[in-house]
Amino acid sequence: MAVNYIALAVPAFFVLIGIELLVARRAGLEVYRVNDAVTDLSCGIGQQVVAIFLKGALLAGYAYVFSRFALVTWPEGSWIPWLVAFVGVDFAYYWWHRLSHEVAFMWAVHVVHHQSEDYNLAVALRQAWFSQTTSWVFYLPLALLGVPPLVFVAMNAFSTLYQFWIHTRTVGKLGPVEWILNTASHHRVHHGRNPKYLDRNYAATLIVWDRLFGTYQEEEEEPYYGVIAPYASWNPVWANFDLWAHLVRKARATPRLADKVRVFVKGPGWVAPGAPPHETFDIATEPPVRFATASPVALIAYVLAQFVPAVAAAVWLMVTAHGMPTLATGVLAAIVLATTLAWGGLFERKAWALPFELVRLAAVAGVAVGAFWTGSAGAGLAAAALAIAIGSAVWLLALRTAVVPVREAAVAA
Repeated sequence: MAVNYIALAVPAFFVLIGIELLVARRAGLEVYRVNDAVTDLSCGIGQQVVAIFLKGALLAGYAYVFSRFALVTWPEGSWIPWLVAFVGVDFAYYWWHRLSHEVAFMWAVHVVHHQSEDYNLAVALRQAWFSQTTSWVFYLPLALLGVPPLVFVAMNAFSTLYQFWIHTRTVGKLGPVEWILNTASHHRVHHGRNPKYLDRNYAATLIVWDRLFGTYQEEEEEPYYGVIAPYASWNPVWANFDLWAHLVRKARATPRLADKVRVFVKGPGWVAPGAPPHETFDIATEPPVRFATASPVALIAYVLAQFVPAVAAAVWLMVTAHGMPTLATGVLAAIVLATTLAWGGLFERKAWALPFELVRLAAVAGVAVGAFWTGSAGAGLAAAALAIAIGSAVWLLALRTAVVPVREAAVAA
């Protein structure tokens, strides 16, 4: 069984985020907004939870190609498959990443990672739920080259972990290193929405691919971050479907059947003849205003308190899901995803957020009792979950005025 390197790295992620906060404060930089950072982390939690149900099938596909069609067999203990995996994973990632910006349906999957209008280490964890469904085919040639599945998994995890540190504004240019390696400066360009920064610097670890294939752009002025058509929401679930809905609307408004298909396989900005014009945005004359909502301190405190058990549950799933019954895994995964959805609704003070969160807490309480009753959880764990659910419900009702929709709160005042 493959080791879940991402789960093992979770404590390090939060330590480094804390260090980034301290460094940024000393430098006088505002790099974090609570609601944006929580949404970033919610997307990452969701991606890892969904991956529990996808990863096995996709890895099985890789293993099948390796076992049946590998063209090379390397001696046991050889370092060569590791070298092939390092270069191959990086090369395959470049092309997957590039096409994820150049093909509309792939961009609809990948766009989640670019929606934040901030740039910090939390953004590194803002990942799309379904990225693996578009990326896995790019790695299959490594199976043909005799890279064992566990070597591929380890090197792919290394690539992912390397990219964490480059999502920061607190690290400047690094001199000659930037000729070879992808750095924070290079990747800030990639997240920029300025016209000259769009669709540049796709690298994972080695920036040489961008230099070789003509997609390199040096960082000059600091970018405006985000996407051309901003995702104005803290909803981490809908973030994965928003652009799909846009593409469907765009296809419906396109007259010819062939062009309806092209809407999904052409570039994200492609518009068919006879279709309504695509909305444009001139960043040179209309600098973006970041999406923001007023979040009372009491509401922020509540969400942050819920964040701790939610992360613990997600990590628990990542580590132990392979040995859990499918139903139990599905129920716990649904509760974790519902938790992140509730945070977005609370931050936006949606009318549905309060009742939804109360129902979620009731579900947590019911699962805790059921787990104890069936013997699948000890008394201590079940009692702790039940206490958290009841205490959270009481707390939420106590701060109801900080949760109700803004218009309703204004009328009450």
